[in-house]
Amino acid sequence: MVGLLLVHLDTRLAALAPLGGFFALRTGEPPHGPLPTLAEAYDRTPPGPGRPHPLDARVRRVAAGVGAAEPRVAASVAHQALAARLWSVALGCAVRYGRVPDLDPRLLRWDPAGGAPEDLWLTEVREPAGPVPLADAVLHGHLEPLAAALRARHRLAAGLLRGNAASALAGAARQLARWARENDEPDAADRARALAARLLAHPLLAGAGAGVLDFRRRSCCLYYRVPGGGVCGDCCFARAPRSSAHGSSG
Repeated sequence: MVGLLLVHLDTRLAALAPLGGFFALRTGEPPHGPLPTLAEAYDRTPPGPGRPHPLDARVRRVAAGVGAAEPRVAASVAHQALAARLWSVALGCAVRYGRVPDLDPRLLRWDPAGGAPEDLWLTEVREPAGPVPLADAVLHGHLEPLAAALRARHRLAAGLLRGNAASALAGAARQLARWARENDEPDAADRARALAARLLAHPLLAGAGAGVLDFRRRSCCLYYRVPGGGVCGDCCFARAPRSSAHGSSG
């Protein structure tokens, strides 16, 4: 990020807290016992007897919370929620600190039974040895293996998951830019938008939609299939399509 003063990463990542719940990241070990890491969530190896896979537990939790009868709908909602948290943390760090800490999935613990926003703990705040591209930290480090793990369990189209990732990124950038404008930090708002624009042009996200802070996706996340869900603000549909149990997921 040219021209941006690099700020030391404090051990509590305190600069993220004022941005709101989706951006805040707890650090250290969870106080109420160990939680699975995101590396375990992305692992497609079946867990041992009596141990539910973290993604399966999360999809069931989301399904119960939103009343989704179809597991794939709950899986899509869960995917976008986790993507939003990861993008928010990374963008928030990039704008507030000028860098992101090491977000290795083995360092991030996650409570699949928690509420929203996703409960994440970074067990160790590591200063990066050099600039870490956000695409490497989030897209390659998290969203690629997350999508592969979910598609191994649920009938989700690659385009839907790509749209979820892009929508989550644009939403995080929009919230961060709004906070920056409200707090008289126009440079931070400009950085958030520029970072999001660059990421939305990445090969893994390119074509998922149009716009940046006014992003509109080209696929549907299936939220309209949740009772009373309707369509999202950036949906490709102007109104909810007629439901079909065998309809395309984008």
